[in-house]
Amino acid sequence: MSVTSTAEQEQAPPPPPSTRSWSRAWEDIVEGFKQRELWGHLGWQDIKQRYRRSVIGPLWITLSMAVTAIGLGLLYSQLFGNQIQTFLPYITVGFIVWNFMSGCLLEGTETFIRNEGLIKHLPAPLTVYALRTVWRLTLMFAHNLAVYFVVVAIFWTSLDHPYEITEGSGIVEPGITWAILLAIPAFVLLAVNGGWVTILFGIISTRYRDIPPVINSLVQLIFFMTPIVWTTDLLTRQFGDGASNRALVAELNPLYHYVQILRAPLVGNTQSWHHWAIVGGFTVVGWALAFVAMRNYRARVSYWV
Repeated sequence: MSVTSTAEQEQAPPPPPSTRSWSRAWEDIVEGFKQRELWGHLGWQDIKQRYRRSVIGPLWITLSMAVTAIGLGLLYSQLFGNQIQTFLPYITVGFIVWNFMSGCLLEGTETFIRNEGLIKHLPAPLTVYALRTVWRLTLMFAHNLAVYFVVVAIFWTSLDHPYEITEGSGIVEPGITWAILLAIPAFVLLAVNGGWVTILFGIISTRYRDIPPVINSLVQLIFFMTPIVWTTDLLTRQFGDGASNRALVAELNPLYHYVQILRAPLVGNTQSWHHWAIVGGFTVVGWALAFVAMRNYRARVSYWV
């Protein structure tokens, strides 16, 4: 009897790993990326559903961005005394990039909440719903790029050679060159960051429902603290030697570095590699935090929603 029980114990499969394990969290992330047909289809359906029965459909995304960028570009160029032919491309790209990043923050907080029905009935990794959000925002970003190409085409003769964004600042930008290709890895890096932001803030917001309105309020504040409608050159023109201390307002803002790695190549600004280093550091730390959150709370999300 003891021999039989011993043999059965040797042939029995090992017990399943705990739901709070690193292997389960890693498997969820890997499987989520593998199911790109699922989150790709869901993200595209989100765009189609949003503009269902609309005459021009997703082109409303492009028109909305065009009206916002042109309107504020004309306004702030007059307020700050900037040349419209160099300032409007700057502010247009800033809005396009900001729209993507703020979307990852704001929509990321409600990723799992909005997918309550699918999470409870569809046996899919949680990462799928985060990637669905990032993919939807990527499609919107692609639509908004049409505004960028039109603006650059109109003001090309002012951007294909060295220029000043803020006249009288003494800071000369190199203009658009082949360095524009750096925009490709820059956006990939932004999208990778969008993944951990959506996962991390999505899990936290599912547990604490007061987080989304708090993030929404902070994003509105940070928008004005980030050089989107104003430039760091403006500080140099206004304050001269004392501008370096005031420039810390921008340098201490992590989102400024995210904006700049993509905006700089697209409008021909000077490339500063410390922006890439800071974004790279935040990418590593962010994914580490998201991995910890997945390990500890992945199994609880379905109950929290």
